[in-house]
Order: sequence, then structure tokens, then C-alpha cells
Amino acid sequence: MGSGMKGEKKKTSRSEANDMIIVKNLVKYYPVFGGVLRKVVDQVQAVDDVSFTIKEGETLGLVGESGCGKTTVGHTMLKLREPTSGSMIYDGKDIFALPPKELKEIRRKMQIVFQDPYASLDPRLPIGESIGEGLKIHGIGTNNERVDVVLEALKNVGLEDYHAHRYPHEFSGGQRQRIGIARALALNPKFIVLDEPVSALDVSIQAQVLNILNDLQEEFGLTYLFVAHNLAVVEHISDRVAVMYLGKIVELASRDDLFEKPLHPYTIALMSAIPLPDPTKKRERIILEGDVPSPLNPPLGCRFHPRCPYVENICGSEEPKLREIEHGHQVACHFAEKFV
Repeated sequence: MGSGMKGEKKKTSRSEANDMIIVKNLVKYYPVFGGVLRKVVDQVQAVDDVSFTIKEGETLGLVGESGCGKTTVGHTMLKLREPTSGSMIYDGKDIFALPPKELKEIRRKMQIVFQDPYASLDPRLPIGESIGEGLKIHGIGTNNERVDVVLEALKNVGLEDYHAHRYPHEFSGGQRQRIGIARALALNPKFIVLDEPVSALDVSIQAQVLNILNDLQEEFGLTYLFVAHNLAVVEHISDRVAVMYLGKIVELASRDDLFEKPLHPYTIALMSAIPLPDPTKKRERIILEGDVPSPLNPPLGCRFHPRCPYVENICGSEEPKLREIEHGHQVACHFAEKFV
């Protein structure tokens, strides 16, 4: 595949599609231990009351600064990390409440591609064995049938049969990420969490991987949660975008609506940092003052208010609810209407 990004993601109407994923009031706190007896003395509020849906065949981009909790959302949804509370509905079932046997069965349909393509592969195994490991765990097929599935998965990501016998250190970063995608594809999933899958790659390689993901989505009808901090990448691949700040979603809208008319002050500041392709035009840059507060002790009221250029008294005392300002455009800001 070429190194340049293909044309914009097709603007397919998904309004009639069913919600494949329903995340309700997801909370993930990490305990902080202290003292001689190692008692819990505090909680890191990594994810705090996050709710959203993903339609079948859709890509939801989840974007935010490092430490905002976006990766924790993806991992907790698949129960790779134990949730503190909330629910994650897939195919009508709350996977947080499933017994281990049923959870193992449903995990065949939900896979993940990790951020670091090298750390997520066993350096002692040929990549063919790594890709086929899930098939073996789930007892799918004979040895020969599993080999066929592995080779087909490699073919789908642009690699050759002979690559199956090589080890992870023999591949470039882009190739290793393709291997990670092939491993996720081997079990024929319907939903894939893509945890910053291109952030560790060169720009030209990023384009190749994104093109592969788009092609696979069209071919197999996949549904993605695409976790990233690069807004240009999110704009290219997403149908809708959710913006996170300090453990909460502050804005959720279609890709076009969000990039054309952001309505939350944090999103507006993020957008102002995107360079314009026309050198004769300049964007008014909004510089946020101060540092991101600690999730150990988040601010009262709106979590963004200590850095917000439009802050008012209510912002420091009352937490804004995520509410619909325009059709399909949700914002957690007391004064979102002033930006419409």
C-alpha cells in the first residue's frame, strides 16, 4: 500500500445502525496505598462516570491529553482492567457481569491492538505462533486450519507467508504493528479497541497502517474505538469523536461537527493548535495556562475550570452535565451555547 493517506473516510450514514457498544457510567479508580500497613489512603480517579455508544460499523475516536484516562477506558471496556463500577453492553450482554466462561467466549468478538507493537509481542515466539495463540486458546480448528487462518491474517495486513516464521525483532515498527492487527483479526472479531496504534510510528508508516485499518473495516464490517492524542489522525479515521479531559468526556459529536464547530473551551483550545495547510492563513492560538490537575485530587465543579479562559463562578462549584446542544452534539459546559 502507498505511504500517502487515502481520501477522507467515507461519510456513510450510520444513523439507522444499531448500537453495538453501550458504555454506561464507567468508573475506574486506582487505590493509593500508604503507611506501614499499606492501607488505601486515596484514589486515582482515572475514569469517572463515562458514557457513550458505538454503532455497528462505526469508528469512535477517543482523544485527549496524556493521562486523561482514554487508554484506561479502552482497557476497562474489554475487562483487561477490573472496572470500579458501571457497565459495558456488547451484543445485549453486560460483559462486566459475565461469568468467566461466557466472558472468554465473547472475547473472541472483541479484540485490542496495543500502542507498543514490540512490547505486545512475545520475543521468544515466531509471529505466526503469536497470531495463532488466540485460536489455540479458544480451541478453534485443527493445526492445519489454524495455520491457514494465520497466513490469511498476514495477507490481510500486507505481509507474506514466510514472515510467519520470523521473530518480532526482525521486523520494523510498522510491520510489528501490522502483526498486532493480524493477531486481532485472527479470531474474526466484530469490535476492536485501537489503543494509539500509530503514535509510535513514523508519519509515512502511520498512513500505511491507517489505510490498512480503513480497508479492513470496509471488508469485514469492523467496529472501532480509536484511542489517540493526534487530532489529524482522529479526523482522518473517525466517524464520531469524543474528547476526554481528566477522566471525563467533555464533548462528543460527529467528526465533521466537532472539527468545524467545537463547542467546549478545551476542544476549542486543542483545535487552535492544529496547523493550517495554507501558509497565508493563521489560526488564533489559544494558550492554556497552568498544568493539568492531578486525578488524585481533581478540582470541584468543572474539572477544566482552573485552565479555562471563559471561567465564571458557577464553574468552580457545580459540575456541568454532558448535554445535547445541537443534534448529536453533546457538551459538558455551563456556557456551551455562547460558542454555537
